[in-house]
Amino acid sequence: MRMFAFLAVAFLAGCASKPLPPDWQGDAKGLLDASVDDYLKGNTAAARSEFRDARRATTSTGRPDYVAQVELVRCAAQVASLDFDDCPGYLALALEATPAQRAYADYLYGRWQGLDAALLPEQHRPVLATGQVANLADPLARLVAAGASFKAGRMTPEGIALVIDTASNQGWRRPLLAWLGVQVQRAEAAGNTPEVLRIRRRIALVSGED
Repeated sequence: MRMFAFLAVAFLAGCASKPLPPDWQGDAKGLLDASVDDYLKGNTAAARSEFRDARRATTSTGRPDYVAQVELVRCAAQVASLDFDDCPGYLALALEATPAQRAYADYLYGRWQGLDAALLPEQHRPVLATGQVANLADPLARLVAAGASFKAGRMTPEGIALVIDTASNQGWRRPLLAWLGVQVQRAEAAGNTPEVLRIRRRIALVSGED
């Protein structure tokens, strides 16, 4: 699975003009993409192993900003799945991160007040203004934006239904379960018992429960 375009560009920018990029770049990108894919599918052990190797390949450069970018990729996938751990791997490197990386971290974790949209990836800038994610064509970017919007308190029921469909269409078990959990909580709060039962049946199906 490909990384978000803006992350790939930033990640490879240092050597993008060279005809043959260093081996570490290809190694790290392939491992990082595989890690994100396995994480979204719910393959936790594989995702951790691939991420560890991707990070190790990147630390060989001695560039904190490169390693921070790798950490942000992982945290973006977690935010897409409503796993908000404040990105400790990135925080350890934040003092040497770029302004764009710091802005993206704030965006991911719903710290939108005073955030400069110009520092964000282009496709995410409108989300900062509206909280809406429907116009993001890339499925992963849409889920990441949805997680950020949820953390900022900006997601609507229609947006939740949209990202549930997005995760379902991609076969991404982890974010699908997370967003179904949000949906069932809202149905419970509304006292909609038939809807609660319907969503719980779907959760059981995705979870593989009998």
